[in-house]
Amino acid sequence: MHFKLHPKLIGLCAGLLLSTGIQAQMVELDRVAAIVDNDVIMASQVEQRMNTIRAQLAERGAGELPSDEVMRNQVLDRLVLESIQLQMGERAGIQIDEGTLNQTMAQLAERNGVTLEQFRAALERDGIDYGLAREQVRRELIINRVRQRRVAERIQVSDQEVRNFLNSEMGRYQTAADYRLAMIVLPVSENATSEEARRQSEAADEIYRELQAGADFTSLAVSRSGGEHALEGGELGWRKAVQLPPAFVNAVDEVGVGGITPPLRSPAGYHILKLLDKRGGDNLMVNEYRVRHILIKPSEIRSEAEAAQLIQRLYERIGNGESFENLARAFSEDPGSALNGGSLDWVMPDAMVPEFREMMVATPQGQVSAPFQSQFGWHILQVMDQREVDMTDEMREQQARNLLQNRKFDEELQTWLQEIRDEAYVEIKS
Repeated sequence: MHFKLHPKLIGLCAGLLLSTGIQAQMVELDRVAAIVDNDVIMASQVEQRMNTIRAQLAERGAGELPSDEVMRNQVLDRLVLESIQLQMGERAGIQIDEGTLNQTMAQLAERNGVTLEQFRAALERDGIDYGLAREQVRRELIINRVRQRRVAERIQVSDQEVRNFLNSEMGRYQTAADYRLAMIVLPVSENATSEEARRQSEAADEIYRELQAGADFTSLAVSRSGGEHALEGGELGWRKAVQLPPAFVNAVDEVGVGGITPPLRSPAGYHILKLLDKRGGDNLMVNEYRVRHILIKPSEIRSEAEAAQLIQRLYERIGNGESFENLARAFSEDPGSALNGGSLDWVMPDAMVPEFREMMVATPQGQVSAPFQSQFGWHILQVMDQREVDMTDEMREQQARNLLQNRKFDEELQTWLQEIRDEAYVEIKS
């Protein structure tokens, strides 16, 4: 049986980040490519990531690829940022247990419509070692949790912003469409001089002219974009219209599917967008879940490992017949639900953090989930009931809040990545 992995799955598993285990497999006579705080990036890691990205871009049918020097610089910059975030995760005690990792790998396979064994075989057929891909997923999860903790805490959405949004034209059409986009970014920092901004504007105009003349968008994104998704050919995936600045939505609507916008200015710099696909969003029915959970938080007196052990013991006690409700009242550290036996009442998936949402949706009604971790700590949950409801005013407000938070998160992430890069000790070796 032969099939191709979806590019997003290849992208998630592509490349190998820094780890002692992986470094132990480095070839002899390797050399240091960069020193990043208390870590190092080896030249072989850079070459290995470059090879994987080339294969990934070829899978997408990219045209002429950038030179080795340009790609090496892009890859090294990506590895530097990954190393900084992984070290932040290590200092914060963030760990991904084997159960969570196994579940994530199974979910990756399921999303691609294959079994885990077929997923593994497909990776290895494409030259990606399954064990190393599994470690890459672990690191992706750590980086995502670091970002959720450090970036999300910088974001606030007021009730007035939500009301203004719902009363706006964009808010009224929030369910109208989803866009699959690719983007080339030429960043302009807040402290940039007018001359620096002018040079970036001219560079954006030049890239746009090349695209209009038939240049490959993916290749130019890899070689010229300064955005986080450059090495994925600039592809952002699916975004709701309300996650995008109104000017972006208007521009991609004007060019249509397959079209490329002229350079667009934002506080972060200049952006060139390509609309890869568009789909309607007029289904106003949503699933709600009546769910309860138990939360155990790591603290100064309880390590991450001890929190994981305690939630596992509670999971086993429920499996042996003890009352979920009573254990939630006695142990859960979510003050909003503990007194109610862990009940969160009816919730929408979009209102929950990703780890909780995915576990809630995957857990059959009446069953208790295996322990899992989110940015808040360790959980177990039980889905008591499920229903499909029309979009209500309350749901609209929550959806608007989530979408505004996502928009702000995307904007804040780029700023935060630049800040941590500037604050880190980075020495690039020639």
